Amino acid sequence: MNATLIMVVGAIVVLTAVYISWRAGRLDRLHIRLETAREAIDAALVRRAAVALELAASRLLDPATSLVLASAAHHARTAGPEDREPAESDLSKTLRAVVDQERFRDRMAEAPGGPELMAELDAAVAKVVYSRRFYNNAVAVTRAAHRRWLVRTLRLAGRTETPQFFEMDDDPPKAFTTEK
Repeated sequence: MNATLIMVVGAIVVLTAVYISWRAGRLDRLHIRLETAREAIDAALVRRAAVALELAASRLLDPATSLVLASAAHHARTAGPEDREPAESDLSKTLRAVVDQERFRDRMAEAPGGPELMAELDAAVAKVVYSRRFYNNAVAVTRAAHRRWLVRTLRLAGRTETPQFFEMDDDPPKAFTTEK
């Protein structure tokens, strides 16, 4: 009976160790997914700002609109980590104000290089929306994993900070959402 008890306790210890190892591996994979998602949203935001700057420099807009758009895009590209979300939201609002002007789509369709630039901007704006959604989903899943009692008790997350959601206004211009 003593040997049976030792085998049962040993099996429980081994199964517990396997489960803890599996949980730690899952947490590690979640953090890798989170880093990948963060890189994707950063790339999408930089691309959107670059296309907005290209539109501002294209001479297809009036000078005042070009200046406002270029300023918002530049601020979004150069904002520090703490100012990034408001700067990106401002760029979204500026893009909506520019693209949702009356007959803007028609004027761009008639201008040389306009349709290509609008298609590029449409793709960049859509990629920001999807990237932010994917990133925030990864944050939610990782935060849920961090809250589990085993992760907290055994400190499986180590010194990793709890990830934060990326909150910004990323609504696309109405001209993009209605003409698909």
